[in-house]
Amino acid sequence: MRFDPRQADVLNLDTLEGGMPGITPRIGAYLAEAAVTCLEEETHGPGVAMQIDGDCQHHVRIRWLAGGDRDQRAKFWRDADEATEQGACGIAALLVAALTEYTVVERARKGPGFDYWLGKKDSVALLFQDKARLEVSGLRRGDERAIESRVRRKAKQLEPSDGALPGVVAVVEFSSPRTRVRTK
Repeated sequence: MRFDPRQADVLNLDTLEGGMPGITPRIGAYLAEAAVTCLEEETHGPGVAMQIDGDCQHHVRIRWLAGGDRDQRAKFWRDADEATEQGACGIAALLVAALTEYTVVERARKGPGFDYWLGKKDSVALLFQDKARLEVSGLRRGDERAIESRVRRKAKQLEPSDGALPGVVAVVEFSSPRTRVRTK
C-alpha cells in the first residue's frame, strides 16, 4: 500500500455523510461529528491544516461546514475517549480513501487486531484479494513520544494477522492536528 500525496490536499469531513462501501451514511455522519467535536474542542476551525507523517509526508486541510448546535454536540460527545476514537476513525477512513487506491469496505469483527478491511476502489475481487487492514487510534493531545508509542503498540497489535495482506496503522492526534501513518 502506498500513500500518494499528489492525490489530495483537502479532506472534507462532510463527505463521510455519504458513506463508503463499508461505512453507512449514518455512521459516516457520526464519525464526522466526532471528528468535528474533537477539532473544535482543540480550538480548530474549518480549513485547519493537518500534518501527515510517518510513511507519508504531506499536509491536508480538514474542512467541514460549521453549523449545528455546538453545545448539543459537546453534550453528546462528553466521553472524550469515545469522541477521539470515533473521530480518528473518520479522519483515517477519509485519509486512506483520498491518498491511496483503497477505501473502507467492511468493519472488522473483534479479535483480528485491526478495525477495518480496506479494498481497492472499484474492485470486485474475491474475499481476500486486493484487500488490506486498517488499525486506527486517536489521541486528543499527544507529544512525539506518545504518538510513536501508540504507533508501535498498534503495529504490534496487527502482527497476528500479518502475512500476505498489507496493513496500515493511522494514529490521529487532534491538538496539533496530525496523523502518523505506518504501512506493514
